[in-house]
Amino acid sequence: MAEGEADDRKPRSDEARSAFVPPAAVVTGAHGAHGAPGTQGTHGAPGDSESSTTSEFAIPAGLDVPQAPAAEPETTSEFAVPSGLDVPQAPPAEPEGSAFSPPRTYSARDALHAFTPPTGVPLVKLTKEAPWQDRMRAMLRMSVTERPALETVRRADEPGPAVPRVLDLTLRIGELLLAGGEGAEDVEAAMFAVCRSYGLDRCEPNVTFTLLSVSYQPSLVDDPVSASRVVRRRGTDYTRLAAVFQLVDDLSDDETEISLEEAYRRLAEIRRNRHPYPGWALTVASGLLAGAASVLVGGGLFVFVAAAAGAMLGDRLAWLCAGRGLPEFYQFTVAATPPAAIGVALTLAHVDVKASAVITGGLFALLPGRALVAGVQDGLTGFYITASARLLEVMYFFTGIVVGVLMVLYFGVTLGAKLNPDAALSGVERPGWQLAASMLLSLTFAVLLQQERSTVLLVTLNGGVAWSVYGAMYYAGDLSPVASTAAAAGLVGLFGQLLSRYRFASALPFTTAAIGPLLPGSATYFGLLGIAQSDVDGGLVSLTKAVALSMAIAIGVNLGAEVSRLFLRVGTAEGRRAAKRTRGF
Repeated sequence: MAEGEADDRKPRSDEARSAFVPPAAVVTGAHGAHGAPGTQGTHGAPGDSESSTTSEFAIPAGLDVPQAPAAEPETTSEFAVPSGLDVPQAPPAEPEGSAFSPPRTYSARDALHAFTPPTGVPLVKLTKEAPWQDRMRAMLRMSVTERPALETVRRADEPGPAVPRVLDLTLRIGELLLAGGEGAEDVEAAMFAVCRSYGLDRCEPNVTFTLLSVSYQPSLVDDPVSASRVVRRRGTDYTRLAAVFQLVDDLSDDETEISLEEAYRRLAEIRRNRHPYPGWALTVASGLLAGAASVLVGGGLFVFVAAAAGAMLGDRLAWLCAGRGLPEFYQFTVAATPPAAIGVALTLAHVDVKASAVITGGLFALLPGRALVAGVQDGLTGFYITASARLLEVMYFFTGIVVGVLMVLYFGVTLGAKLNPDAALSGVERPGWQLAASMLLSLTFAVLLQQERSTVLLVTLNGGVAWSVYGAMYYAGDLSPVASTAAAAGLVGLFGQLLSRYRFASALPFTTAAIGPLLPGSATYFGLLGIAQSDVDGGLVSLTKAVALSMAIAIGVNLGAEVSRLFLRVGTAEGRRAAKRTRGF
C-alpha cells in the first residue's frame, strides 16, 4: 500500500515541478530524450525522459514567432518630436566663453575674415622699416572693417595669454605715457601696438585727459571685453617716457619675443627707476634757466644772478607747497612771487638794473609750454575733449602765475616802484651772448624735464637752431615776432620728429626743451605790468600777443612734425589717411 501510494504521488510531483522548467531546458531535454537514448537531460537523471516536460506557456520547438516591437513609454511630452519626422538638428551650441579664455586669433596662422566689406578687403601693406608709431597711427585712422588682417603670429604654436591681462598691460603702458605728457594720438597708437603684438587685432583704445579705456571684440558674434583706468597723478620724467617707448618698440618687433610676464617685469622696473637728476640739481637748473632767459631780454651778469636767485627760491617754495598737498595752482602762484619780489626790491633800492629782465627771466621757468604744445597738438589731431582739458589746465597755471606776479606788482606800485614797461626793449642786440643763453636755457630745461643724458646735447643744439632762426627773421629780417616764432617752432618740430624716428623714441624730449627760448615771457610780464599800472588796454594787448606767440609755438611744432613725415617712409601703401571733414556743412 505504501508502494502504490508512492507511485501515485510521483507523477503529481513531476507535473508540479515541470511548471518551473525554463524553455531552454525544454529544448535541450527533448533532444536528449529522443535523439540519444540513455543520454543525460538538462535537469533529469540519466535516461530519464520525464525531466524534459515543458511548461504550458513555452513556445513549441520549430515555431518561428515574430518578436513584438519595444513598447513606447507610456508618458510622453507635448514638446516631443513624433517618431519618423525628420527634423534638422541645430548645430551644437558653443560653450559659454569666459573673459579669461585666450584670444582665438592668437594661435591661428591664417584666420578667416568674419565678413567682407562692401568695397572689398583693401590691400594694405605695413612696411617693417617704418617706425611703429606711423604704422599703428595709420591703422588707427582706418575703420575696423578696413584694417588689414593680423599678420602671422610668431608664437603660433603656443597658447595665448588671457585677454584681461593683455588689456591691463595696455592700460598701464598708456597711463605712463599720458601721465608723462604724451599726446593722445601717440598714446592710442602705443596702446594699439601692445594689443596687436599679443594677437588682439580687433581692439579700440580710447584716450581722454584722465580716463583710458580699451575694448576688444574677438568677432562680430562674440561679446566685447572692455577695461578702463583712471590717470590721477601726473609727473614729468622723460627718461621714464623713453623707456616705455622702448618697451612698446620691442613688443612691436617681430624678431623680439617678449612674453607677457617679461613685459610686466620691465614695466615694473620702469616704475621703480629713480629720476636721473636729484632735487638739488633741479633747483640749480631752474635758477640757470631763469638767468639765461634774463640774458635773452637784455640783462647782464647782475641780472643773471638776481633772476637765478629768485627762480631757485620760488622752486623751493613750490616744493614745500607740493609736500603739504596744495594744488598746482597755488604752487605756481607761490613760485612766481620771489622773482617778482626781487625785481621790485631792486627798483625800490634804486639799483641800476633792469628789473623787468629779472621778472621776465623768472617767468620763463614757470610758463607751461609742455602742456600748451600737447593741448594744441591734441586739438589739431581731432582729440577735442583732451585738448580742451589740457588748454584749461594751461589757463589755470597761467592764472596762478598772473595772480602771484600781480600781487607783488600792486604792492610795488603802491610803494612807489618805478617800473618802466619799455626797459627790457632797449637792450642792445648781442647775437653771440643770446645764442649761448638760448642753448643754456634749452639744456637746463631738459634737466628739469628729467631727460636722458644722451638726449641733452641734441636738444641743446635744437634750441640753438630755433633761436638762430628766430633772431635772423625778427632782428635781421624785421619780420613779425609771431611769424618768426612759428617758423622757428616749425624747425624744432621737424628736427625733433626726425631725431625721434632715428632713435625710435618719443618726440617730446627733442622738442619741448628746444622751444624754451621762444616762450613769451616778456610779453606776459608787460601785460601784467600794464594791468598793475591801470593800463588795462595796453596790458590786454600784451597778453593777447603772448597768447598769439604761444599758439604760434604749438602750431609750428605740430606742423613741423607733420612735414617730417614727407621725409619718412609712410606706414601704409595708401599713405597716412586723414579724417574726412564736411568743411562746416
